[in-house]
Amino acid sequence: MKKRSLVLFFFALQLAVGWSLAAAQGLVRITPLGSHEGEFCANDRALLLEDPTGLRILYDPGRSIVGAGDSRLGTVHVLILTSVHSDHIGDTKASGLNAGTCGSPATVSAAPNSNTAEIAKAKNATVIVGGEMHTYLSAKIAAVPPTGAVNACPGTENLTVSDPPITANLRTCTLRHGGKRIVHLGNAEGVQVAVVRADHSNGVPRNLLDGGLAALLTPDQLTAYAGPENGYVLTFTNGLVVYLSGDTGHTSDMATIVNEYYQADLAVVHMGDIFSMGPEEAAFAVKRLIKPKSVIPEHANEAATSGGAVGPNTKTARFIDLIKGIPVHVPLSGLTMQFDGKGKCVSGC
Repeated sequence: MKKRSLVLFFFALQLAVGWSLAAAQGLVRITPLGSHEGEFCANDRALLLEDPTGLRILYDPGRSIVGAGDSRLGTVHVLILTSVHSDHIGDTKASGLNAGTCGSPATVSAAPNSNTAEIAKAKNATVIVGGEMHTYLSAKIAAVPPTGAVNACPGTENLTVSDPPITANLRTCTLRHGGKRIVHLGNAEGVQVAVVRADHSNGVPRNLLDGGLAALLTPDQLTAYAGPENGYVLTFTNGLVVYLSGDTGHTSDMATIVNEYYQADLAVVHMGDIFSMGPEEAAFAVKRLIKPKSVIPEHANEAATSGGAVGPNTKTARFIDLIKGIPVHVPLSGLTMQFDGKGKCVSGC
């Protein structure tokens, strides 16, 4: 009898473990890669999103990642970038984890190629961007030592990457508004990447330009246009649809395209004001236009937290207060959040 009970116990345990693993495999993991561990700081833009298949997508590396050698990165299969503005492409990179203060993180130059180009080259990542950013980034990535050409992107909707990524995966792929690319990790089901409109400018800073062009633009203090800024909608294999707003004002596309067409479950919304929506505008966009199940504030341009707690007089606190009724998950650096296929955060929130 005791033996039978023991067998039943281990059988039940095995089932429980199996169910737990199955549940874990059905979750999308989102890890903020900010400048200071456990905080949401002024330079923070970067997110690492991992599909249940293991496909890993890096969003807007910016200035908070310590270059390609940042131990938090691990494998990067795909890199997506909303704009070539300094704080997104990364004209500088973090000089180290927790360097400087949350409000004023310490950085070192990533010129002339950028933090994005350095990471893409080292990780053999497939880069997917809108506008003319793909040709610009091809040149920048090729110039990162060891120098060498970047592969051509297939003219098909479907892309396949390997694990670990190999040199053949190093390529830059353009994606226009209304189009999509589906990225497969080997033979696994693919993650759909779509580009959507963002109302913002998109100029390459002069310190990330060839010297000759930079010299021509300097007298008039101009930057080089690289096509329109964009946001993204990612559809993961567990059904989760994530909207990444990029720097934008609120637009009618948020209602008709992001909400009605893609039916986004989770919205990552930039809300730092002046250079994007402010907390009031972002709250309106979330509640009235996007209507997601949950939201992650981003691009706050402030030391939003201290000890992991949101400061009472911050823009982030104002945004959270205005949302009311929709779960808000603050992106604390290094803390992984896990989302089910309906946009509910089930762990790390």
